[in-house]
Amino acid sequence: MPRSGVKVLPRRQHSAMGSTQKSARRPRGRASATARDSTLLLLLVCWLLQTCEPKSPNASKPNILLILADDLGIGDVGCYGNRTLRTPNIDRLAEEGVRLTQHLAAAPLCTPSRAAFLTGRYALRSGMDNDKYRVLYWNAASGGLPANETTFAKILKQQGYATGLVGKWHQGVSCASRGDHCHHPLNHGFDYFYGLPFTLINDCDPDRPPDLWVSVAARFSRYTRVLALGVLTLAAAKLSGLLSVPWTVVGGAASLVFLFFITWFSSCGFVRRWNCVLMRNHQVTEQPMDVGSTTRRMLQEATAYIQRNKDRPFLLFVSLMHVHTPLVTSKAFLGRSRHGLYGDNVEEMDWFVGKVLHALDENGLKNSTLTYFASDHGGLLEATEEHQQLGGYNGIYKGGKGMGGWEGGIRVPGIFRWPGVLPAGRVIQEPTSLMDVFPTVVQLGGGQVPQDRVIDGRSLVPLLRGDVEHSEHEFLFHYCGQFLHAARWHHRESGRLWKVHYTTPRFQPAGSGACGNQHLCPCSGDGVTQHSPPLLFDLSSDPSEARPLSPDSEPLFHAVVQRVGEAVARHRGTLRPVPQQLTLGNVLWKPWLQPCCGTFPFCSCSSDDGDSSSQEPAP
Repeated sequence: MPRSGVKVLPRRQHSAMGSTQKSARRPRGRASATARDSTLLLLLVCWLLQTCEPKSPNASKPNILLILADDLGIGDVGCYGNRTLRTPNIDRLAEEGVRLTQHLAAAPLCTPSRAAFLTGRYALRSGMDNDKYRVLYWNAASGGLPANETTFAKILKQQGYATGLVGKWHQGVSCASRGDHCHHPLNHGFDYFYGLPFTLINDCDPDRPPDLWVSVAARFSRYTRVLALGVLTLAAAKLSGLLSVPWTVVGGAASLVFLFFITWFSSCGFVRRWNCVLMRNHQVTEQPMDVGSTTRRMLQEATAYIQRNKDRPFLLFVSLMHVHTPLVTSKAFLGRSRHGLYGDNVEEMDWFVGKVLHALDENGLKNSTLTYFASDHGGLLEATEEHQQLGGYNGIYKGGKGMGGWEGGIRVPGIFRWPGVLPAGRVIQEPTSLMDVFPTVVQLGGGQVPQDRVIDGRSLVPLLRGDVEHSEHEFLFHYCGQFLHAARWHHRESGRLWKVHYTTPRFQPAGSGACGNQHLCPCSGDGVTQHSPPLLFDLSSDPSEARPLSPDSEPLFHAVVQRVGEAVARHRGTLRPVPQQLTLGNVLWKPWLQPCCGTFPFCSCSSDDGDSSSQEPAP
C-alpha cells in the first residue's frame, strides 16, 4: 500500500516523469543508474550463457574407461618397481593419478575374478567359482554369468551411459540354444561388444602347441576310461548271472559312454574353430580369428568407440588380451624387450594403453574421464618354453595365478586417474579390491548399488579423493575355487595387516613357488596342505610372506587367529545356495550352443573390417 500523502502515478505516467527528470539529475545519479543497468545487463548475459550454452554431458557424470590386463604380474610394471621393462604410458597414468599398492583380485583365475569385478560380489555368490572346473572351457558351454546378476554396465546404462566392451569376455555366451545369448555382454548391460566371447589360448595360434586340447583330453579320457570300465563290469555281471538287467540297459549305457567320448573328442579336435572367434554384438565376424591382426582390431574398436560417444557419458571396458599366453605380439615389438617374448608382449600392451589414452586426449576427454588400469589376477608361473618362463613377474610376492591365498596370485596393479578431481601422484597402501570398482563407478555414474543382495565391494571415491584415511575393508577373504584358503585383517588402530592361511598349495619342486608338475596349482586334494593351527603372517612387516609367526614369536597369535576366524564365520553366514555355473554339465562343449558364422558345423568367415595391413602397431 502507498504511504499517506504520496500520490502514486500510473505506470506509464511514472515512466514518462522519470524520463523528463533525467536531464535534471546530477552526474552522480547518472553514473549510479549506468552502473545499475550494466550490472543488470551483465547478470542477464550470464544467465543466458548458462541456459543457452550447450553443456558438456560429462560435466556432472564422468566418462569411465576401465582397462583390465590379463595375467599381468604386479612386478611387470615400472611404477610398481620394474626397472627393466618399459611401461611409460602406464607409469604416466600413475604419475597423474592414484596408485594402489594393496589392490587385490577376488579370485586368482580369469572367469571368477572377472565375475566378481563386474558384479562387486565374490564369485561364489553367483555360482561362478569351482575347485574342479575353475573356468569356462568352451564358447559352447552352457555355464556363465547368470542373467539375474547386476553388472556396473547394467546400472550405468540405466543412467544414460553408452556402455561398450572391447576385448575378452569369458563369462559365457548362451544357455539353451545358440541364439539365446543369456550370458552374452549385451544381456549384462553393455550396448556394444566387439571381441572374444571366450579367452586367448595357445590353440588360437596355429604356430603354437595346443593348450586346451592337451589339458581337456587328458582329463576327459580318464573319465571315458572309468565309464567304459563301468559298462564292461555291468556286461560281465550280466553274463555271469550276478545281475539280472536287460541287455537294452547295458547297450544304452554303452551308447551314452560312446556319445560322451565323441562329444569331447570331436570338440577338442576343432578347438581353434570353436573357441577362437571374434564377435561384434551377437554376430560372429571371424572364425577362426587371425591372432596376428587381433590387437590392431581391438585398438581400432576402442578408439572408435571413444570417438563415437565423445558427446555423451560413456563407459568403455577395454578387456585386454595381453599378456595371456600364447603372447601374440606384433612384429614391431618382437625382440625389443630384455625379457623375451613375455617382455615384448608387456611393452606392446603398454603401447596399446598409450594409444587408448591418446584417443581421450585427442577428443578433449582426459579431464572428464575416470581411467582405471588393473590386472585380473597375478602372473602365471607354470608356463615355460625351452626353459624360459612365459608368465609374469609378481615382484616380491609369493605364488602366482591360480593360487587363491598367496599374495602373488591376487595382488595386482591398480591405478585410478581423474585430473582435477583425484590428487596426482598419490599412493594408497590400504587394502582394496577389484570388487570395489563396481560401487565406485555406480556412485560416480549417479546410480545406486542393488539393495536386494550382498555387495562385497566398497566405493573407493572417499579414499581416492583423500576424504578418508582408511579403506572400508577390515576383512577380505581369499578363495581358491570354493575353498577359502586365506583371509586378511586390517587392524586400523595399530596399522598392522594380518594374513591367515588355512590351506596352501604344495609347490613342485619344493620351494619353487609354483606347481611345475601341473598347469595350475590345485585348490584341494593331495596337492594342498591343510594348516591347523593356520599359518599367520604380518604383511605390514613381511609382505613376502616369508616368516610365518607362531605363538612363541607373536603374543597376539591366538587372539588374531580367533578374530579372523570369527570374521570368516560371519562371512560364511552371508553365503546362500545358488545354481553352480562351472559344473561338468555346464562346462562341456554342446554343439547346439556353438557360435557359428555359416552353417554348423562348417563355420568359417573372415573379418569385416577391411584391409588388415592398415594401422600396423609401431613402437
